[in-house]
Amino acid sequence: MSDPKTSRFVFPRWANLVRPGLALAIAGGPVYLVVLAMVALSPSTINVGYAPEQPLPYSHALHVGQLGIDCRYCHDTVETEARAAIPPTQTCMNCHAKVRAASDKLELVRESYATGKPIPWVRVHDLPDYVYFNHAAHLRAGVSCVECHGRVDTMEVVWQTEPLTMGWCLDCHRNPDARIRPPDKITQLDWKPDGDPAELGRRLREEREINPKVDCSTCHR
Repeated sequence: MSDPKTSRFVFPRWANLVRPGLALAIAGGPVYLVVLAMVALSPSTINVGYAPEQPLPYSHALHVGQLGIDCRYCHDTVETEARAAIPPTQTCMNCHAKVRAASDKLELVRESYATGKPIPWVRVHDLPDYVYFNHAAHLRAGVSCVECHGRVDTMEVVWQTEPLTMGWCLDCHRNPDARIRPPDKITQLDWKPDGDPAELGRRLREEREINPKVDCSTCHR
């Protein structure tokens, strides 16, 4: 015979222990989902490692690393303008009109050159429209391409090595010394100073009166 004191309960007594956990899940679930979305969608999560497929194979490891082509030969506005230009097909044909001119891999290059239609390169490092970044200003200050783009001279396929978030940029502006090098070394991606990079950078910064700004209007205009 069942106990008359407990027969009126539909669920066993241990079910009462579920209620606090259920309440916590209901209260904390939305917070957890928001935090999860912020982490999952943050640039440091979705952009680092980004290596889009390009319309034709182009090896920076070969052209920059082995052949020693300077970054500025293709990206020829990087020292004078805010944006680093994507090279026109004519730049490719300066060499490939004679070098491997009949290669199947260069069919799109030859087609672009004949029709005037640009090659649809896919941008790898693409900041939001509300962010202003001046390549020329950074190079003049002695900040090398490698600080933002990594060792491109070793990449078969270019990929994003840094998060390029606001916090990442501010960290550099607040502590720039280790990232500053002599201006003639900015495109020598494998260059290393003889001594402490931060000490050299501090001296160069003071000599050249380099004072990175951290106010909002520097990047948001």
